Amino acid sequence: MSFKGEHILSVNQFDRDTIQQIFQIARNMQPYASRQKRTKVLEGAILGNLFFEPSTRTRVSFGCAFNLLGGEVRETTGMESSALSKGESLFDTARVISSYSDVIAMRHPQAGSVAEFAVGSRVPVLNGGDGANEHPTQALLDLFTIERELAASGQTIDGMHIAMVGDLKFGRTVHSLSKLLKLYKNLRFTLISPKELAMPDDIVSAIENAGHHVTVTDVLEGHLNADIVYQTRIQEERFPSKAEANLYRGKFRLNQEIYTRYCKSNTVIMHPLPRDSRMEANELDNDLNLHPNLAIFRQADNGILVRMALFALTLGVENIVSDYECAVPWYSNKHSG
Repeated sequence: MSFKGEHILSVNQFDRDTIQQIFQIARNMQPYASRQKRTKVLEGAILGNLFFEPSTRTRVSFGCAFNLLGGEVRETTGMESSALSKGESLFDTARVISSYSDVIAMRHPQAGSVAEFAVGSRVPVLNGGDGANEHPTQALLDLFTIERELAASGQTIDGMHIAMVGDLKFGRTVHSLSKLLKLYKNLRFTLISPKELAMPDDIVSAIENAGHHVTVTDVLEGHLNADIVYQTRIQEERFPSKAEANLYRGKFRLNQEIYTRYCKSNTVIMHPLPRDSRMEANELDNDLNLHPNLAIFRQADNGILVRMALFALTLGVENIVSDYECAVPWYSNKHSG
C-alpha cells in the first residue's frame, strides 16, 4: 500500500505486509516518544483534530503524536461547537477544514461518517472512530501491543488464543481488531458476552472463513485460559437509554481473584480504555493495577507510536524523520520508564 496522501478509514485497507511496514515505522518513533530526542520533520504542518464525539485518550494521542513530529494542532470538540450543529454538511465541513490543514483526524458518532467526510477533504483523513463501525488506529495499536507483549514470552500472533470480553456488539475496537487478526494463521477466538451483545454475525463468519476457531459463550468462568484477554466496557452511548445499558453493566468483571483462578500465569490483559471504574460496572478492577501482565497503559503508550507512524506515512516523511532531529533541552524521565 502507498500511504502518501491516502486516507486511513478502515482496517480493510491493510494486509500483513502493510501492517509490518507501519509497525517498523512505529518502532522507529520510540526515541521521540520517550523524549530521548526531538524531530521537527513536520514543523509548520497543521493537524485538524475534529472530535464530534467525547474522547480523551484518542483525541490527545492524535494531537500528541503530531506535536512529537514537530507539527501544530487545531482542535474542534463536540458537535455543538461546530457548524454541523447549524446544518452544515460533512462535505462542506471537509472542504473548508482541509483548506486549513495538512491532515485531519476525525471522530464522529455515525457509522460511515468519516468516509463520507473524506470525500470532501483535500488532505488525508484518519478515522478516529465512526460510531459502532470501525476504529482503525485503535486496532493497529492493539495489534502492535499484542505483538510486543507476546514477543516478550517468545510467542507470535500466529497460533495465539485471544478472549474478547464484554460489549462485542457495539464495541468498534473489537470489530476492527478482529478484522486485522483474521489475516494471521491458526488463531483461537473466545467471544464472551451477554447474548444480546454478541459479536456481529458477519464478523464471526469472516473470522471462521479465514480458517480460525471461534467459541461463542455468555459464561466468563472457564473461558479465560487465553494468551490475551481483551476486556471492554459497556458502550452506554450506543444504547437507546442508560437504563438498558445498566442491564448489562458489571456482568463480566475481571479482578485479581478471577485472573488467578481462570487465566494462565502469563495471560496479557488489554482494554481499549476508558475502563468504567464505577462500582456498578468495574469491568477491570483496580486490584490489577500493578499486575505485570496488565498491558493497558503500555497499550495507550503504543498508540502514540502508531499514530506518529501513520502521520509520517500519509505525509510522506517516514524516511527523513531523523534528518530533522535535535536535542531535548528539558528534564524528562520518560526514557527511563
